[in-house]
Amino acid sequence: MEVKKAEFVCSNTRVDKLPAPNLPEYAFIGRSNVGKSSLINAMTNKKGLAKTSQKPGKTQLINHFVIDDTWYLVDLPGYGFAKASKTSRNEWEKFIRRYLTHRDNLQCVFVLVDSRHEPQKIDLDFCCWLGECGLPFMLVFTKADKQSTVKSDANIAKFKKSLLQWFEEVPPIFLTSAEKKMGHEPILEAINEVNGRFVRPELNGNEQF
Repeated sequence: MEVKKAEFVCSNTRVDKLPAPNLPEYAFIGRSNVGKSSLINAMTNKKGLAKTSQKPGKTQLINHFVIDDTWYLVDLPGYGFAKASKTSRNEWEKFIRRYLTHRDNLQCVFVLVDSRHEPQKIDLDFCCWLGECGLPFMLVFTKADKQSTVKSDANIAKFKKSLLQWFEEVPPIFLTSAEKKMGHEPILEAINEVNGRFVRPELNGNEQF
């Protein structure tokens, strides 16, 4: 699947102000500076769609993009930004978790992990939280161009081993490089497959968030 059109829809922290849940939706999240914005721009073939920055923590809102008028891509704030105040981190965490647990049309969370590092507790904890909430997720390992494939594979294997302490099986895994546009097609194909099974949620107009 190739993205032909990607358009910005809105940015906010209010779950009740998000677009109507009439299309399948996929959220992208990871530690600050994991390369999320670069990955989104490369996936959608639209430079500058998601704002990139050398300063971690640039994304601080729930950012919605509509892709080919058929599904939503959601760029969520990165977690683990050490320089943010405790109050800010708590507020970000609060609205992120509210979004993830209340968004009826959310089909999958793509958790981005830096392939250059061995398993980090913050990433593993977030994956476990998703599992506890029954939220389906897939793992996207980024920045594969920054090191050898052998090193990336070794870190991915360690991450899988760590996850298997809590999960019976490991979710789908993608190894990517925004720089070399590597691994994006398999992600889009996975999204396309899930889109085919999407059932629009029934709305009663009384949802409370």
